[in-house]
Amino acid sequence: MTNDLGDLATRGTAIGGRVSSLGDAALAARGRVPDELLDEVAAAADKATGRLRLSARHTVVAIAGATGSGKSSTYNALTGLELSSVGIRRPTTSWATAVVWGSEGAEELLDWLGIPPRHQTMRDSMLDTRREDGAFDGVVLLDLPDHDSTEVAHHLEVDRLIAVSDLMVWILDPQKYADAAVHDRYFKPMATHGDVILVALNHIDTVPVDRRQAMVDDVRRLLAADGLPDVTVLPISAKEGIGMAELRAEIHRRVQDKRSTTSRVEADIAAAAGRLEAAGGTTSPRELPAQRTRELEEAVADAAGVSAVVSGIERTVGTKARAAVTWPPLQLLSRRDADVDAIDDDPRISPLDRPTVDTAIRGLADEAGEGVGRAWASHLRSAATGRLAEISDELDRELGRVDLGGRLPIWLNLVRVLHWVLLAAFVGGLGWWGYAAVRGTVEDLPEVAGLALPLVVGVAGLVLGLVLAVVARGMVGGLARTRADEADERLRSIVHQVLETQVTKPVAAELTSYAAFRRGIAGARP
Repeated sequence: MTNDLGDLATRGTAIGGRVSSLGDAALAARGRVPDELLDEVAAAADKATGRLRLSARHTVVAIAGATGSGKSSTYNALTGLELSSVGIRRPTTSWATAVVWGSEGAEELLDWLGIPPRHQTMRDSMLDTRREDGAFDGVVLLDLPDHDSTEVAHHLEVDRLIAVSDLMVWILDPQKYADAAVHDRYFKPMATHGDVILVALNHIDTVPVDRRQAMVDDVRRLLAADGLPDVTVLPISAKEGIGMAELRAEIHRRVQDKRSTTSRVEADIAAAAGRLEAAGGTTSPRELPAQRTRELEEAVADAAGVSAVVSGIERTVGTKARAAVTWPPLQLLSRRDADVDAIDDDPRISPLDRPTVDTAIRGLADEAGEGVGRAWASHLRSAATGRLAEISDELDRELGRVDLGGRLPIWLNLVRVLHWVLLAAFVGGLGWWGYAAVRGTVEDLPEVAGLALPLVVGVAGLVLGLVLAVVARGMVGGLARTRADEADERLRSIVHQVLETQVTKPVAAELTSYAAFRRGIAGARP
């Protein structure tokens, strides 16, 4: 899966980087947050890049308001034309109208906005230009349907154009500025768009002069409660011309600043990132500590009885190895190794303590889940605990196949045979010499270096047997520990491999995915 958000028009730009980061976050969130939300995020990115592809010269300014707010009279006053009907009853058309200052390059933008030609007015093509001073050059001024109209088509048209306008001018009425319809439906959801919103409190001429500032302050208070504390609020009267110069100047300033378009795109991307973050999680990412993984492996090894088996191997191999290299007469005289033959020379791993394994894995999943957003938590738990039975079965199977190395090496058996040969030489030589001594025929025995051969054989068997015992005992000193260490390494390697494949890697993958999501969210914001 790839990040498909973004466009050639924005690549290599700051906005392009934010769009790409939003795409990275959406890609990481795929399968963890609802597809409907991801579709909304993709639509927001497409809309943002689509707007940036179009005329950079023009700024789309939408005039929005409720029935009776004086929206159309404000629109007419700004354009210097009588384009929109005014009065209590508004036209029933669901189309917005547009006036364009500077028509060059505006056709594609108007088509993208969905404004039909019959609702377009090119201001620079009109004969009457007496009221034009060029201040609005590059402005596409939209008069939207009433947002509180009973016509569903009007609502849809307002929502559609509000979503694509570079600058929104909301006209409020002194008697209805606190109406929940505008605050809940538009202002609160657009808390991230404060830089591209202006509010004009119309009909200010109907408010006593000494109450006007208090009313403006109350509007600002309500906007702050909506999450828009810095929005400019201008008291105006389109009918009497009060504040219209200030409104025109503010629109002119925004247009000249050339920031409205990019600010709107940035706000859209930030808002999409906010919605995605709310669904995916706001906590900081984390990694699965190596120490925690080792603790899990140690707990599972204990549940399999690895330490007990390893100790048994060391004890078994040590006992049998020492017995194999001990001088047979000394071995027969010692009761310490009387039960050597009874020792099991093939140690086996015990059946797995499955409840302990399950508890250890669940504990790791719970701890790791504390560092991810809620959308990832269930996936992380599933990654760790979704195959508990299979994990235990695999551990039992693989641990049972391990060669624990309990049998003695062949050379120890050869030492044992050689011991008995030397013992036989010792007993045979002394017995031969004793027999000759009893019969008085010692002088007749063969000699070696002046000594009777039987005596030489007997003494040599004894000396060599003892020397062999000492040398061989030194050689087997580390054998038991080595065998135990090798068995421990093999058993723990199996535990590590199974847990890494079935638990730690899936958990780490979820944590990595969440970290990528958080990086994408951070990168999508200005």
